[in-house]
Amino acid sequence: MPRRNRGRRSQRNRNRVGAGWRPCIALCAAILFATIVVGCGYHVAGRSSNLPAEWTTIAVPTFKNDTVQYRIEQRFTQAVIREFITRTKYHVVSDPESADATLHGEILSIETSPVLFDATTGQVTTMLVTVHARVALEGAKAEKPVYQNNDMVFRSEYQIPSNVSTFFQQEDPALERMARDFASQLVANVQEGF
Repeated sequence: MPRRNRGRRSQRNRNRVGAGWRPCIALCAAILFATIVVGCGYHVAGRSSNLPAEWTTIAVPTFKNDTVQYRIEQRFTQAVIREFITRTKYHVVSDPESADATLHGEILSIETSPVLFDATTGQVTTMLVTVHARVALEGAKAEKPVYQNNDMVFRSEYQIPSNVSTFFQQEDPALERMARDFASQLVANVQEGF
């Protein structure tokens, strides 16, 4: 009789151990399944493109400037051209007639607002810059734009020199950084189709 009870006890212990692993295995399987299903739609930004594969050249005419900032459209256009050259496979040409596609841009507005102040002088040290732009990438043969954003909003903070009026001067490094950051976001948006 004791042997029989011992057999029943060991069987119950085995059932308990097995029962403890079942939820864990089911949970692991569910996580693995969810990772596979959800992970299929994601990819590393900048590695793929929603643009037609047959394109090799893109024209980037000088952006239109609707702001009061002098020659800012040239900085932004140059930054976008550099970004296309360094981050994509496309050759940038000046003539839209000889390009597979043309990127048209228009700087609608640039707004600045103070974010941080110097505690001793009260002068602004960091500004939040918001740029509103209209961009459209049109294929040479397409009737409608391949990419279009009528209100692309770019927003970032920049440290400014002691004189706020020099912030948008042609030589200011903050303006160069702002143009580069804007171009980086724009090219990524165009490639990814956002």
